[in-house]
Parts: sequence; structure tokens; C-alpha cells
Amino acid sequence: MPTDAEFWDRSAARYARRPVADEIAYRRTLERVRSYLRPDHRALELGCGTASTALALAPHLREILATDLSGAMIEIGRQKAAAAGATNLRLSVAHPDSAPPGPFDVVLAFNLFHLLSEGELETSLAAIHARLDPGGLFVSKTPCLGDTRSGFLRGAMRAAIAVMQRLGRAPGQVRFLTVRDWQEQVRLAGFDLIETGNYPEDPPNHFIVARRR
Repeated sequence: MPTDAEFWDRSAARYARRPVADEIAYRRTLERVRSYLRPDHRALELGCGTASTALALAPHLREILATDLSGAMIEIGRQKAAAAGATNLRLSVAHPDSAPPGPFDVVLAFNLFHLLSEGELETSLAAIHARLDPGGLFVSKTPCLGDTRSGFLRGAMRAAIAVMQRLGRAPGQVRFLTVRDWQEQVRLAGFDLIETGNYPEDPPNHFIVARRR
């Protein structure tokens, strides 16, 4: 089975061409994120993919550093940033645990944490906490597939993902988090939740804005 970096390197071109699955939910997410950003903020994004979201948020920030463990994803992101003239966006290859130390005003992570093991998730949350000054914001959106309303659909997704993993068509780790458990892990990592929502509702892709204690 390929490593995570190898999987995403191999998938980068296809990923870049893929349209947003739910455009309405994505626009709503961007709207809520932007409401917390200020022109003097420095932001770090973890798991940025090909930097589409970083590019959408860059005009609302002083600086954004977007990171991903896939070099191929980062290279596509750099090309997109150059074409857009986004001079305040920098991109770097890094695992969530090894991203630059900051401090940052905001740490962003979208569609990342369900792809981490239990130990990686805890370590990454601790690293995010360390990169923020007290009062800094952690903003994320995480698929919580464990709360899919239909038990049949939930089972079908598990089976399909297992087949795709064996074929090398899905990441090696896909966790079926629940909203309740995910929120509790964020709290235990030293954050206070200040806004939550699901965009879309089902399966819930859970949006969190949390403030570092």
C-alpha cells in the first residue's frame, strides 16, 4: 500500500481537476471562515491540497502559509498562486506535525482529520495548539461519517472505502468520526468551541471555530 504522500502525489492531477462536490456548502463554509479573518492576521493551513481554499481566503489576510504533505499538490498550488498573483500566499511541503512553528493568528484545516490515525490526530491537535497564541483561532471542517443518518449508507461507505483502499484508490486511513467525539477531542486539546455547523448536513461535514485557551 502506498504511503499517504505517495497516494496524494499520484492523485494530485485528478484531484485538481475534480469539481467541488457541494458548491453551496463550500460557499457557506468560506463565508463563515471569512467572518473571523482580519487583514492583519497570519494564517497557517494544514492539508491545503492544491490551495483552492487558501487562494479564496488570501485576500482577507496579511499572509497565509499553506502546507500539504504531497509535493505534487503543493507544486500545482504554486502554479495556481502564481497565475492568480497571490503574493501573500506561500506554500510548503509539510506534515501537520512538522509545519512551521508560528505563532499564527489562525490555523485552518479542512477535510484532514478523518484521514489521521488516533495518535496522529492527538499529536496534530497539540501541534496546532502550540502554534497559536492564547486567544488564537482554530478553524476546521471535518467529515464525521460516523453520524451518517442512514445505517445502510454508512455500511456501504465502509465497504466501498475498504475495496478502494485495497485497489490503491483511497487513502490508507479513513476514520468514521462522530460530531460528539470530534468536538470532545478539540476541547481536550485546549480549545473552547465558539461556532459549529454542518455543511452539508448529511453526511455531516462538521465546521468548527475554536479559540485556544
